[in-house]
Order: sequence, then structure tokens, then C-alpha cells
Amino acid sequence: MNTTLPPLVPLERNTLWDSAYASLRTALMEGRLAPGQRIVLRDIAERLGISLTPVRDAVNRLIAERVLERGGVGQGGGATVPVLSADQFRQLMAVRASLEPSATVAAAPNVTPAKLAEIEQSLRAMESTFDEKRPDAYLQAHHRFHFGVYALCRMPIMLEIIEIAWIRCAPTLTLGLPEYVPGLKRFPLHVACVEALRRGDGERAAAAIRADIESARDDIVPLLERARS
Repeated sequence: MNTTLPPLVPLERNTLWDSAYASLRTALMEGRLAPGQRIVLRDIAERLGISLTPVRDAVNRLIAERVLERGGVGQGGGATVPVLSADQFRQLMAVRASLEPSATVAAAPNVTPAKLAEIEQSLRAMESTFDEKRPDAYLQAHHRFHFGVYALCRMPIMLEIIEIAWIRCAPTLTLGLPEYVPGLKRFPLHVACVEALRRGDGERAAAAIRADIESARDDIVPLLERARS
């Protein structure tokens, strides 16, 4: 009997591992996981309705990317969301303040009425979730706003680096929610960005994005410094 296997068509790489990884990344980028929060594999697997193995693989990749830190023995191979120092957060925000305005300038020529409408929808969601006192939803809308702009830059390598910086600093923004959201302090900067994009003025839109990032940095860094003192 011939036991040689015939040639097999490779499976499409759309696996449970990919889904678990994407789900955890999104939760981190949207501020749904806070610094110091435990990531217990069994809990994540139950929430996603999958086995432990793909969750473990996804968490191990995020650990390798330095997005998560490996947890203690008691967590059964879990992880924790890093607690950044003021200096680490300042460095990440410096990366953002450098790259995100550049992505905004590059995005401006590619803005269409339909894409601008999507960005404005995120802007309205930021305002409404503030009025409804839903800070978690505010951060999700805030994330959609920024990446709605950056996705138009057509520079995938830059976008990838921005995502790395964002995913590492986004959980820390949750520490400042009591001072970060009330009054929508930075909302006028987002409005200014949209208006500049409407006029095709990439430089002014970029200036608004840079001011937004620097303002957030100036609010959050003192909180981190007091926490460490």
C-alpha cells in the first residue's frame, strides 16, 4: 500500500491564534486593559470561546513584542499589562509626536469626502461618549479617530511603528481618565485637525495632532511621577 501523502493545499492563515492576537491588540489599543492588569489565559479563552493554546500563543507573541510582561507562576503562563514609568511613557509619546504628525501630512492628499465623514463620525462619538460619562467608549472613539486619519497615509511601515508605540502607551492613558476626559480638553484640537483636512491643509492638521499628543503627555506624566514618589 502506498502511504505517501499526496500534495496538500496550504490552509489560509486565518486561525484562532490570529483572532486571539487581534482581539488582545485591539483591547490594548482601545484602552480596555489597564496598567498592572492580569491577563489570565483561561479567562481570555472563555471570553473568546476558544481553547487555551491559541490564547497562549497570542499572549506569548505580545510578550515577545514587549507589549505584555510575563506573569507569575500562579497565573499558569499568563501575563500582565506593563506599568510604565514616567520616562518610558514620555519616550513613547515622543515617538508618537514625531511620527503621527508626519502620517497626518501624508494622509491629507488622500482624504475623500467619504473618509472625512468616517473621521467626523468618530469625532462625534468622542463628544457623545463624554456627555454620557462613558470614558472607556471615549478612548475607543479616540482610537478610531486617530487611525482613521493615519490609515490614509499609505505608508504601511510608518503605520506599523505608530501602532507599536500606541499599543504600548494606550493602557497608561486610562490612569488619567479622571483628568483626561472631563471638559474634553483636547477636543478642539481634534476639531481643528478635521477642519484642516477638509481644506487639504496637512501641515495644520499635523500641528493639531502634535498638540494633542503633547497635551496628553503633559497631563499624564505628572500622574506617573506622583505614583512612583
